[in-house]
Amino acid sequence: MRLNKYIAECGAASRRGADKLITDGLVRVNNKVVTELGTVINEFNDTVTVEGKRLTLRTRDVYIMLNKPKGCITAVKDDKGRKTVMDYVDVKDKRLFPVGRLDYDSEGLVLLTNDGDAAYKLTHPSSEIPKTYIVKAEGEIPEKELDKLREGIPLDGIVTHRAKVKVLGVENRISRIELTIYEGRNREIRRMFEYIGYNVIFLKRTAIGDIRLGGLGRGQTRYLTAKEIQFLKKL
Repeated sequence: MRLNKYIAECGAASRRGADKLITDGLVRVNNKVVTELGTVINEFNDTVTVEGKRLTLRTRDVYIMLNKPKGCITAVKDDKGRKTVMDYVDVKDKRLFPVGRLDYDSEGLVLLTNDGDAAYKLTHPSSEIPKTYIVKAEGEIPEKELDKLREGIPLDGIVTHRAKVKVLGVENRISRIELTIYEGRNREIRRMFEYIGYNVIFLKRTAIGDIRLGGLGRGQTRYLTAKEIQFLKKL
């Protein structure tokens, strides 16, 4: 790792500030003054001090997007031996966990992180983060029934928040709908459609707030972009 990046990741200065510390002769690597910009160190074995204070690399937050396929559960492990979302992630030495729910038969965007604060904000009801899904349901659903979803459906004695509903098309008596909700109750969308008398046969989450699945293939992962991480940090 470049020395200026290491100093910045330890929280001692910005990259530019780190450059100044280096050129001012205030940085030592293995007790030797280093003044050359672009110096590369081994962040695991080398000792870096700034003005006599030893730096320690902070634990890095990891943010990964998975396009969860059907047939696995959103959990770290399963006592029934079923496949979990963790089977699709290859990150060593990081205690990652999935954020929120996406049931066994559903697919789409799942976030995995070791950032507990971000996970809490994303899942807490008070945050009201919009989550967008593509839903396929049997039958051609009249607008008056879809309006019930827009107004809120009573589940377990509590009315759901208003949902955004957009019909994308109907083919072979299968309605394709884009649905945005602001909660995360257990099997919420399937139960909402059951309430109005329609069976969901396909459910895919495509977005959580400003974070969008895009063209990521089933079972594939990618790290979040800086812009996406910034969205999480602002929650």
